Amino acid sequence: MTTLSEPQPKQHEEFDTRLRVVLMLEIRDGAQQRFLDVYEQLRHQVAAVPGHVSDQLCQSINDPRQWLITSEWKDQETFLQWVDSPAHRKMVQPMHGCVSDSFRSLRYAVLRETSAAGSTGTRAPMEVPPGLPRSAPAGHVGPPKADPGPDGVIRHALTFTVKPGSESKVARILAGYASPKAEVDEHTRLRRTSLFMHGNRVVRAVEVVGDLGDALRHVAMQPEVRAVEEEINPYLEEARQLGDPMAARAFFAKAALPAKHQAIASSPASARLHRHAVLYPVRPGRGQAVAELLFDHDNLATADPTGPVAAAIVFQREDTVVRLVDLRVPAEAEPAAALGVAGEQEAAELTRLLDLGPRSDLRTVAGLSAFLAARAMSPVTDRSSQDN
Repeated sequence: MTTLSEPQPKQHEEFDTRLRVVLMLEIRDGAQQRFLDVYEQLRHQVAAVPGHVSDQLCQSINDPRQWLITSEWKDQETFLQWVDSPAHRKMVQPMHGCVSDSFRSLRYAVLRETSAAGSTGTRAPMEVPPGLPRSAPAGHVGPPKADPGPDGVIRHALTFTVKPGSESKVARILAGYASPKAEVDEHTRLRRTSLFMHGNRVVRAVEVVGDLGDALRHVAMQPEVRAVEEEINPYLEEARQLGDPMAARAFFAKAALPAKHQAIASSPASARLHRHAVLYPVRPGRGQAVAELLFDHDNLATADPTGPVAAAIVFQREDTVVRLVDLRVPAEAEPAAALGVAGEQEAAELTRLLDLGPRSDLRTVAGLSAFLAARAMSPVTDRSSQDN
């Protein structure tokens, strides 16, 4: 007889990697039939996605405006790869006009399962160490996870491109915004925002104490920030609608530039640090290797309390690699430290991974200085919490 109270795991059961995704929606008045038509088209497309197992569409028996879509996926990695892809963003676009702002997206690992045939239990609950962010909150529009650095600060970056020729206009707009309130809630606080440009690429790096998702949503809702975002929208290479939650989620997913590696000096920072950012010209498919090489350098560099590097963060997504570094001296005085190059071996390896051109030589001071001048990002604004 099958019971629900004490399901026991099967002996020698393989590790269960399945993911359950729950999407809670409120459909706009008058849009329910259109929503059903769109869903009927989408469900066949989603069923063909590798890793998709099944899905169900449910409607509330108490409120016909409330709908629930549940889906099961082979594993978390497969789902996240698909949901953050351009194909997914294009696929769900027809649904945007049907859904109100109050949607919730929740994700759960499958721990145990009970059916008429019996029960299975194959995965232990995931323990989250104190201080680490847990799964994405309801309505999450930012990155699903961000781990704090050695100093307990969460660092993340967003990147996007603007239309060539509009760079100076965009820089003026972004430099002139009014800072939002630093305090998000009793647990979350904006610590610092640094914004850089290189050519038509914009990188905004944020530092948060607390919950990154709460901080990003707080910033996105501030009138002064929304006004600036609306002002730069006509200059973007790819249009965005931050007022639409689903479109905002798509933008944050595509623009996310996670902090893959962080190295922070254990000794107290000096009163005056120089913040610089470098955008690396990565050869196709070599982004992760570049990030790991820079991290190896930064671990050693920040261990020296008398050295030039006080902190370094490597942001990387695919072949977009940006290194944000706090130096105790100006970058021009220590181009090797600013670029993350410690000697000839590192210079040779970095040269192999980057597209430097035929005459670049990272083994010489002149070559390093020329590379720094070419790839350093221009600072647009840098504001710490005390400025807010």
